[in-house]
Amino acid sequence: MKSKEIRQSFLNFFENKGHRIVASSSLLPETPNLLFTNAGMNPFVPYFLGERCPQYKRIADTQKCIRAGGKHNDLEEVGFDTYHHTFFEMLGNWSLGDYFKEEAIRWAWELLTQVWHFPKERLYATVYRPEVGEPASFDEEAYTLWEKIFLAEGMDPSVHILVGNKKDNFWMMGDTGPCGPCSEIHMDLTPQGDTQGRWVNQGDVRCIEIWNLVFMQYNALPNGTFELLKNKFVDTGMGFERVAGIFSTTQNFKDFSQTPSNYDSDLFTPLLHQLEQWSGYKYGGRVTANSQNIVDAATLRDCAFRIIADHVRALTFAIADGILPGNEGRHYVLRRIIRRAILFGQKLNLPNGFLADLSRIVVQHMHTFFKECVQQSETVRTVLNNEERAFKMTLQKGLHLFEKWSCDNAYLSGEQAFLLYDTYGFPLDLTQLMAKEKGITIDTVQFNVRMQEQKGRSKAALKKTTIAMQESNSLKTHFVGYNLSNCTAYESIINDCIQDTNASYVITASTPFYAEKGGQVGDSGQIIFQDGTVGEIVNTCYQHQIILHQVALPYSTIIKYKHTPVILSVNVERRKHITNHHTATHILHWALRKILGEHVKQAGSWVQADQLRFDFSHFEKLSETAIADIERLCCEKILENLPVSIFEVPFDQRPNDCLAFFGDKYGDTVRVVQILNCSKELCGGTHATRTGDLGILKIKQESAVAAGVRRIEATVGVHAMQHINTYITCVRQLEKTMDCPLQKLHERFQLLQQQKIEVEKRYQQALQKTASQLVAETVTYNTLCCVRFVLQSVDTHTLKNLSKQYFNEQKPDVLCSFGEQAQKGFVFVFCSEKAIQKGFTAAALIQQLLQPLGANGGGKADFASGGVKRSIDLRQYLQIFLLEKFLNENKI
Repeated sequence: MKSKEIRQSFLNFFENKGHRIVASSSLLPETPNLLFTNAGMNPFVPYFLGERCPQYKRIADTQKCIRAGGKHNDLEEVGFDTYHHTFFEMLGNWSLGDYFKEEAIRWAWELLTQVWHFPKERLYATVYRPEVGEPASFDEEAYTLWEKIFLAEGMDPSVHILVGNKKDNFWMMGDTGPCGPCSEIHMDLTPQGDTQGRWVNQGDVRCIEIWNLVFMQYNALPNGTFELLKNKFVDTGMGFERVAGIFSTTQNFKDFSQTPSNYDSDLFTPLLHQLEQWSGYKYGGRVTANSQNIVDAATLRDCAFRIIADHVRALTFAIADGILPGNEGRHYVLRRIIRRAILFGQKLNLPNGFLADLSRIVVQHMHTFFKECVQQSETVRTVLNNEERAFKMTLQKGLHLFEKWSCDNAYLSGEQAFLLYDTYGFPLDLTQLMAKEKGITIDTVQFNVRMQEQKGRSKAALKKTTIAMQESNSLKTHFVGYNLSNCTAYESIINDCIQDTNASYVITASTPFYAEKGGQVGDSGQIIFQDGTVGEIVNTCYQHQIILHQVALPYSTIIKYKHTPVILSVNVERRKHITNHHTATHILHWALRKILGEHVKQAGSWVQADQLRFDFSHFEKLSETAIADIERLCCEKILENLPVSIFEVPFDQRPNDCLAFFGDKYGDTVRVVQILNCSKELCGGTHATRTGDLGILKIKQESAVAAGVRRIEATVGVHAMQHINTYITCVRQLEKTMDCPLQKLHERFQLLQQQKIEVEKRYQQALQKTASQLVAETVTYNTLCCVRFVLQSVDTHTLKNLSKQYFNEQKPDVLCSFGEQAQKGFVFVFCSEKAIQKGFTAAALIQQLLQPLGANGGGKADFASGGVKRSIDLRQYLQIFLLEKFLNENKI
């Protein structure tokens, strides 16, 4: 059977058993703490936790998964064996409070043996039996069910049923929550098929797990005990690539002479054939037991074949799902996969752009089932080409540095390995592989120390503010502010008053004040207490399902009003401006996807009264044309004065074309905000009633937030008009100053720019002609020619270039150049190789030069620079400075 037939056969089988076939969820998970969707169960977690009620009790699917980071990370193993992958499909059937063990086990056996005709005598089942101190009890129910099946088939249950402990046969979602025993099905793929179960769970590819049936029947409690769940769940997972590989390697179970390999299936062979054509090498299927000790070039090439074939599948699907390469989190993992593929591509001498070209083959093979691959194919190719070009710019520098270090030493320090990682993008495993080829070792201990230091700096940079709520026993606040009629003179009761380090808060039973959430700022307004005291509400925030009103009054004043009635009034004018900007983010998101492509996904937003900020996934800077087109589309929808409708539906019945966002948690019921013929998103914020309320949208700025994430800042309504008028005023002032009409301003500035370049060029030439005359001091120290010169009224760029030219042409061993401009001073130091060998480095000299001035500088052994805040300090210092004395005092 071919892979397409296997996938469709699985889904058809369970559809005939009353299962609803659902599409794969995105590789971008709903759970923020996951890097990628890494298991078939990820999309169904809210049902297991009781956060949502399922629309269907029986579900089957094939789920896209990536395991390349975090707890589940197969990246290091990929390519060095024949069954680990970064990207894979997980075939699964699910019972959400419907059938349980009997049907799950019976149907699994039926599909494998009666539909797919797996040889029965080669199949083994495992069931859970706890060891001392492990949870729950022996899964006698599953054992009995398997026993009946094997007896009916004329096989010995004592041979074909094995028991496993918690590690192999008990599944837990986390330390607490739904969990339960699992029953795995393994297949003996040895030539004779007579291992009698001895190789099950022994780490041998010739006896491998093909299906895991998880029976969630317990709830793990914080105290370490387990209670039975009210509703039981079945969660099964079958590795699609593994099953397809078994069919291919055994030629539909006719020949078991070959070692099984997932890469034998048609999921990989088209990619391997293309790599053979490009490289001129034949793929031989060789594997290694130790990735750090590959003894021959042929095995290394075969590993490279598998790594590239695997990685391009992961990259194609991840980018198609809107996950772009970057420098943090899942984005960095993706970049690491790209760079790993490129480095191994060098082992096969592959042509430029090979990843983008291979992605076409992935799309051709997978497009019938995964439509997003076709829709985003050009985006995938563009991103891969951009990443490859960018990496190759730093790759050669990194390789050159590695070659230099490895030639000079039989040892690579952790500092050097970290520099390759941090500056040049070399993952440690690749550096280790290159080091092995050179016969040198790496100090991984020091490398890990540097990595931990970097992580520590990143954590220290994070700031988080949490309002102290531990003493508040307030109930959930009821929000009534979607209806504007409630926003003025709304009566409520104070449930509690609390005090934080810097503020006082009032908590009411219900409130029209919108709390900061989902990127929308909190409301402000007024609170009137029972005795007529008026307080200003300066902000509203949300914590633990409680809305807190920050009141500009002392805690001693507000606490006496606890459990008394109050009147709440929102600043409605401010709310309307916020509301309009929030609606604008929806229109902007729609326009971005129209102009740039459906890979665009919201990566964050911040909605205020006077402007909005919208972060989105995209792989390159927006052109001026694209920005103009996006702005035009937004304004067209605003001018159409389209109705904005809001309605609530069960989460599972939300419209198929409705956008939801990563990191947002959704309950059973969700709120849909729909703009006719435009946008449809899940959103809990406040919105305009018609798009015409926005007036006009103006994009103020487009910039980069991080690699793969762009940001647009925009404004609407009167604030947009103010922004436009500011620009018009500036342009009119320029017209007046330049005595030039608007239509010719650009031409005039181009002329001025050209004239400026010519003047600077002549100035540089004049300085260069007189450079030799600028020398203030020349000394010979320890056979070194040392020079100092000073230049006044020259910018730092000019001084640096002039110093560099002098150093290259006159070839002194040490050059110290000083300059000043605009009441600031700057210093450059150059050192020759000869000076460095004699103990002088520019980095050390610059520190010693600037230390008496209370200034700082830095650099490398051959060049360093620094600055002085006050030029007069530098001038006074140079009056008493003697170069020879300085060098004599500061030799390293």
